[in-house]
Amino acid sequence: MKKTIIECRQLTKSYATIPALQDISFTLFSNEILSILGPSGCGKTTLLRLIAGLEKPDRGEILIGNNMASSESIQIPTDKRNVGIVFQEYALFPHMTVSENVLFGLTRLDQTRRSARLTETIELVKLKGLESRYPHELSGGQQQRLALARTLATRPVAILLDEPFSNLDSVMRREMRQEMESILREHDIATIFVTHDRVEAFATSDKIAIMEGGQFQQIGTPESIYYSPVNKFVAEMSRTCDFINGTYANGTAHTDIGNLLCSPSCKNMVNGQSVLVLIHPDDFRVLPDPNGKSIILSREFRGDETMLMVNTPEGNSIRCRHRSYSAIIPGTRVSLISTKGTPFIAFLRYI
Repeated sequence: MKKTIIECRQLTKSYATIPALQDISFTLFSNEILSILGPSGCGKTTLLRLIAGLEKPDRGEILIGNNMASSESIQIPTDKRNVGIVFQEYALFPHMTVSENVLFGLTRLDQTRRSARLTETIELVKLKGLESRYPHELSGGQQQRLALARTLATRPVAILLDEPFSNLDSVMRREMRQEMESILREHDIATIFVTHDRVEAFATSDKIAIMEGGQFQQIGTPESIYYSPVNKFVAEMSRTCDFINGTYANGTAHTDIGNLLCSPSCKNMVNGQSVLVLIHPDDFRVLPDPNGKSIILSREFRGDETMLMVNTPEGNSIRCRHRSYSAIIPGTRVSLISTKGTPFIAFLRYI
C-alpha cells in the first residue's frame, strides 16, 4: 500500500483581493510524480510555496506525512518540513563551489557523514570531478544537476520542482528530464513538478493536474486527462486540437463536415443544444476533391509530417496531419474522411 506523503485540503490563498488559489485538494503518495500543468499566472508556483512553507494559506490544511504542516493555527517553518524545492532559477550560491553548495544544508551531520553524503550525491547527479568549480563555471545542465543535488543531499520526503528545465534548450531539457525522473524513481521520492509544457508533463507523470485561475480543472492519470477531458480548457492544455460547431441529437453532432458520432462531456446534454466538437489532427484523412466543400488554407511542412489547415464550409478551421511528402497546396478543394475509431467528444457551446 502506498504511503501518503503530502495531503492538501481545500487550500485557498489570495493576495489583496485577488484569489491565487481556490479550494485545492489532492494527495501525493510515495514514489509518485504529480505534474501541475497550466498557463503562467494560474497559481502553480503559489501552490508550491504554500507546501514548502514559504507562504501561509488563508484557509485549508497541508499535511506532510501524518503531521500537520499548515492550518489556521499551525505554520511549520520551511526547514522543519523535510521538503526540498528546486526553483526555476536554481537559486545556487554563486560564491560557493559545487561541494559547498551541496553541503550547505547538511550542517547537522558530523564531518564523516557529510563527506559520505557529498560523495554519494555528486556521483548520483554526474558532477564528479567538478567539485571545486563555481556555478558560473558550469553549463546550464550542470547547474540544474547541482540544484537537484543540493536538494537530494538533505534526503527530503518530497521534492517540489518549479519549471526546472525552462532555462535549457530542447535537447538538454529532454535529457535532464529523463535523468531526473530516473533519480527520483530510484530513490522513491514523491515529486510535484510544475510546468507549462505538456510534453514534459505527460512523459514524466503518474498523475496530472490541469490548473486554471487558481483551481484544478481536472486531476487524473495522463491517459484519463488526454482521452477524457472534462472541458474545453483541459482539452486545449492536454493536446493539439481544434473545435467545430455542431448541434447535438441522439448521440450525434450535426456539423458542416458531416454527422459525427459523439460522446457528450456532460450527462445532461439534450437534443438541439449547440456543441463544440473536439477535433484532433489525426481524426480526418484529407482527400483532394474538385467537388469538396472544404478548402486548404495553409500547408506547414514539419519534416516528419505536414500539417494542413483546412477551412470547413461554415468557416471552422481545423488542423489535419498528413504524410510529410504531401503535395496538397493551399487553395485545393478537399473532402474530409473521418478515421476516428471512437466517438468524438462534444462540449456544450455557450453562445
